[in-house]
Amino acid sequence: MNNSTQNAVSKVPEVTLMFWIIKIAATTLGETGGDAVSMSMNLGYLIGTLIFAAIFLVAVIAQIKATNFRPLLYWTTIIATTTVGTTLADFADRSLGIGYAGGSTLLLALLFGSLYVWHRTLGSVSVNTVSSPRAEMFYWVTIMFSQTLGTALGDWTADTAGLGYTGAAIVFGGLLALVVAAYFWTKISRTVLFWAAFILTRPLGAVVGDFLDKPLSAGGLALSRYSASAALFVFILASILLFKHRAAKKAH
Repeated sequence: MNNSTQNAVSKVPEVTLMFWIIKIAATTLGETGGDAVSMSMNLGYLIGTLIFAAIFLVAVIAQIKATNFRPLLYWTTIIATTTVGTTLADFADRSLGIGYAGGSTLLLALLFGSLYVWHRTLGSVSVNTVSSPRAEMFYWVTIMFSQTLGTALGDWTADTAGLGYTGAAIVFGGLLALVVAAYFWTKISRTVLFWAAFILTRPLGAVVGDFLDKPLSAGGLALSRYSASAALFVFILASILLFKHRAAKKAH
């Protein structure tokens, strides 16, 4: 294995409890931050999507060009996927009139399609095998689809299905608990369980974010989107700086 491959592998973080804590916080920030730009700033879903898409592209390019694992850069890219995912899903669901169910179905198909093409092309979708720019592109495209799906799925569960934000959070939290149980007590593929957990944390973060900033009349806490986003950002930054983050080990 050459040095460039080793360096590429080292840019993928080890999956630990702290990884999941930051991931949920980042997805929640994606919801409050995306809504702050598109709604509170009155820029609309399309402009918000264009702004966050530009940030996402810059972050992904920087991530792929990096020569080693940089926690701040990695989580910046993750947050970028959650914010653009929020505004993009809202634009498709509301502005284009696809609806939550239609948007969720379309994005689920795109997500599974991305995983399928990734697996067919490179032989594995395990994050521990991300060892080339091409694999990284598949990795970030798949994450992008999963983050966008999460917003649509969260909104569909909370609004269309009528569960509300707390009810939807309980549903997705319960599903995550089942994934954790499967991890400890079954032999289900760890790669399958990783992506199941990764996908489920996004709608969980979406409904928690909505719960924080939506009006009281809609079942939320009516917190400022700016203050909620700032608090989440500080928490994520502190978690990155105060805890040690290692690169994932290469799969053998």
